[in-house]
Amino acid sequence: RVKMKAIMNKEKPQTLEQAREYIDAIDSALVELLAQRQFYVDQALKFKRSGYELQSPERTEQVMNKVRAEAQAHALDPILVERIYQQITEHIIQRELKEIRP
Repeated sequence: RVKMKAIMNKEKPQTLEQAREYIDAIDSALVELLAQRQFYVDQALKFKRSGYELQSPERTEQVMNKVRAEAQAHALDPILVERIYQQITEHIIQRELKEIRP
């Protein structure tokens, strides 16, 4: 099993198989983090009272600015990260609207 410490330290893989193991471990961690994020999104829904709070353009803008800056700080394409977060945000809004207006 791949050690996350090796991945976090950006240890260079010695083989193609090892590189793929690192990628697979990161994919698993990303899915786990997305599940954790979804848990807290669900918790936040309990505090929202209106459709405006669900869509909250100010909060969306704040998140987008933050993730773009994070991407740039890690030498990652901010456009890619923004597109991913747009998809996440759109999915969450639609999911929350269904919860409030079944």
